[in-house]
Amino acid sequence: MSAADLYATYKTKMQKIADVKYAAAVLQWDQETYLPTKGNDFRGRQLATLTEIAHEQFTTETMGALLNELNSKEDLSYSEKRNVQLSLYDYNRNKKIPGNFVRKMSEAVTTSFHAWLKARNDNSFATFQQPLHKIIELKKQEADMLGYEHHPYNALMNDYDKGLTVATVDSIFSNLKPQLLTLLTSIKNKPSVDNSFLYQHFDKDSQWKFGIQMLKQIGFDFDAGRQDISVHPFTTSFNNQDVRVTTKVDENDFGSMTWSCMHEGGHALYEQGLPAKQYGLPLSEYCSLSIHESQSRLWENCVGRGLPFWQHNFTGLKTLFPDQFKNISVDTFYKGINKVQPSLIRTEADELTYHFHVIIRYEIEKMLIDGSITTKDIPAYWNELYQQYLGISVPDDKRGCLQDIHWSHGSFGYFATYSLGSIVAAQLYAAIEKQNGSLNKEIIEGNTRTILNWLRKNIHQHGRQFTSQELCTKVTGEPLNTKYFITYVTKKYDHIYIS
Repeated sequence: MSAADLYATYKTKMQKIADVKYAAAVLQWDQETYLPTKGNDFRGRQLATLTEIAHEQFTTETMGALLNELNSKEDLSYSEKRNVQLSLYDYNRNKKIPGNFVRKMSEAVTTSFHAWLKARNDNSFATFQQPLHKIIELKKQEADMLGYEHHPYNALMNDYDKGLTVATVDSIFSNLKPQLLTLLTSIKNKPSVDNSFLYQHFDKDSQWKFGIQMLKQIGFDFDAGRQDISVHPFTTSFNNQDVRVTTKVDENDFGSMTWSCMHEGGHALYEQGLPAKQYGLPLSEYCSLSIHESQSRLWENCVGRGLPFWQHNFTGLKTLFPDQFKNISVDTFYKGINKVQPSLIRTEADELTYHFHVIIRYEIEKMLIDGSITTKDIPAYWNELYQQYLGISVPDDKRGCLQDIHWSHGSFGYFATYSLGSIVAAQLYAAIEKQNGSLNKEIIEGNTRTILNWLRKNIHQHGRQFTSQELCTKVTGEPLNTKYFITYVTKKYDHIYIS
């Protein structure tokens, strides 16, 4: 059989597997948005079945033989060859995991997710402890199946960012922490910024309307996506023509919906920008979660928390909320939304203290996976680390170790990518500014197309073609470097707290 025929067979098989995976993704999206409570058990079964089917189809001996034969062919195009290489890598990795284990993990995740919801409602970690314990035991088994060097956590981080290791992340955080602490110490000695005006009553429907306006402004295509409400904001994609974002609305906190809209909007723009012609193949998938997070943090922080963005949008915001912002200037608003203050909730943290939220989760996860602590130790360790890093006392589990959804999904190895994403975002934004000296002027005029077009060309179109470091080097001229993030936040907070 010719290389062209073999590739066509491979493409058909991969797209059918993608169909099954995305069908499961639709059910999972529904589970977190509209599923009635009594549907939980059957939904868990349905998700487990589809997950198992997709895994079994991808790890057949026939698929392995096809991939190995294609990989030996010399007459494939570059993109075809790259798809085959990445699929073969995925195949060899997935082959290490038995289908019954995949099903067991899926069932455990469904149980864990609903236990997490109940635990949050009860404000009691005890409700979540045993289901989480089961997830962690399975993740330890998974790490052993996959294999690793030096630390079992490396096997899990590799799922989210290929090649990422504990040694790499420890080095980055060791470099970042003292610089952040220096900035925080400097800010503590300055007059405090007032942000009390953000904590008034803001009508839910008016907030929703403004959130939709912001998503449209940054380029989210509502003909290829939608927004809904969920307990924890997230983005999911079934193809680049159907990308779903969710948000949450707090009528007494303007920032809650605003930043989740911008953050999830950044994720969604990435998904909408991935190449449709590669559907079901690796080149239609995102590079890594570090790069994915760079997209959300770039739009949320570099753009959405920037003064030029609000120089354009603040008048419209005051029209929606005339009483709340009656005596507030755009500069006061800008400073208020960037106030630096240690807080309990990661998703609502400022750009400096945010990284300590991430570091806390990263350190706890490492200890859980290597067995240094168990689930019963989590609340105590969590509270201790929040006191150590942020100097605040955690009043209850809901605002402490139950606030994130990730563990209930079995997403261990994920959290470091949040900080890495912020670092990459600053580096990418510096590259955009370097190429376009009128960027701020365009944003003030309500035009963010330059940013989106640059990301489409330099990030989105490549899919999984490169690793995070390769992509960062390709588009900025150097590997990941914390200096851009430190320069960015120093300049921003010098204006807010020093000038």
